[in-house]
Formats: sequence, C-alpha cells, structure tokens
Amino acid sequence: MTRRPPDWLDPLLGRLGTARAEDFTRLATPESGGRESAVLVLLGEEPGAGPDVLVLQRAATLRNHAGQPAFPGGAADPEDADASATALREANEEVDLDPASVTVLAELPKLWIPVSDFVVTPVLAWWHTPHPVHPREPAEVAHVARLPVAELVDPENRMRVRHPSGWIGPAFSVRGMLVWGFTAGVLNTLLEMGGWARPWPRSRVVELPPAAAPAPSAGTDAVDESPVR
Repeated sequence: MTRRPPDWLDPLLGRLGTARAEDFTRLATPESGGRESAVLVLLGEEPGAGPDVLVLQRAATLRNHAGQPAFPGGAADPEDADASATALREANEEVDLDPASVTVLAELPKLWIPVSDFVVTPVLAWWHTPHPVHPREPAEVAHVARLPVAELVDPENRMRVRHPSGWIGPAFSVRGMLVWGFTAGVLNTLLEMGGWARPWPRSRVVELPPAAAPAPSAGTDAVDESPVR
C-alpha cells in the first residue's frame, strides 16, 4: 500500500527533483570504479516533537569510523536489487529496522568517499510506522537515536569542525552526539533544501582531537563556505 508522506516533506521532495551531486560535495563522482554502497536517511515524526532523523553511533572499537555518528547503511551485496534494497537491508542488520515500516521516497545522487573509495547513494525514506530500534550488534553499533530536526537546525547546535588534516566541514552537536563528516554534509544540504535551516555562526569552529578523529569520510562541505522510540 502506498503511503503519502506528510506535507512538511513536500518542499524537500520538490527540490530533490533537480538535485545534483554538486549540491552535496565538491568531489566529482567517478564514472566507474568505487565500491557501491547506500545509506538510509530515514525521516520520522514524533507526536508533539516534530520531524526527526534516525542516526546511529558506531562502536568505538571499529577499525574504520570508530565512534562516528552515521546513517544506517553499508556496502551493496550482489543480491540487492538496488540502492534502496541495500539501505533497508543494512538498517535491518544494524538497528533491527522493519523494512515494511518504511516508504522509500527518493534515491539521491551518488557521492564518492575517497578515503574508502565507496560510492554512496543516500536513500531518503519516510518512517510511516515507527517502532523501537536498537543496536543488533553492539560490537558495531553503540547507540541509536532519533535526532529532532528542530534541534539540528538550532543555531546553538550548529558549528564547523576542523580535522587534523585541515579539512573543515559542517557539524551538529545534538543529544550528546557530534555529527560531522559525510553524515553532517548530507544533513546540512537536506535541511537547506527542505527549507528548515536557520542562520548559524559559521565562525564557530571546533577542533577535532587527533586521537578521536578518523579520516574525514567525504568532501561534503560544498554548501559550507569554508531501544529508541
């Protein structure tokens, strides 16, 4: 059964019709090569709290992107029909998300992550029937959270981060999570496209400690001028 997303998603969906990779990153996506993968950008809504987005925090013991907040997702498997199938499968494996509770809305432009040579398709979806989710494998996922859009766009929670490599990109500090890198870059662009973004002080720059800063996972700073229920 087709479920119509709420009206507050209309401006974003209308804008995505003309979205290009350049809206999200300065890095050109290679015409060939790179490992295909997908992430699920899952928007939901809590009564009285407004729209939110599902984000997980990777376990601190992982070899790659340890401790970093991220969208659910990962590399494509041969049996995956498309990027949406990859994103939903990975979300189920990581946080026990029921694919039947989700309506896929759009596949965004492919984005290249040079540090890992992944070509990532963000899959935008509406969580029409939210349910409790949790880390299925604590060795990989430490925490799952629904971050309210109202808190993400609050100027007090906005900043840029500077990686020890010199890379600078947008970031969000919400509910004890510092969201930066690829995930923050995608969120930053979608919040602008949806008409939700508010002015925030781009002069606020936070240094990432070398010990806590894995390699930045994408150049998604093009738009930047420099159990859960």
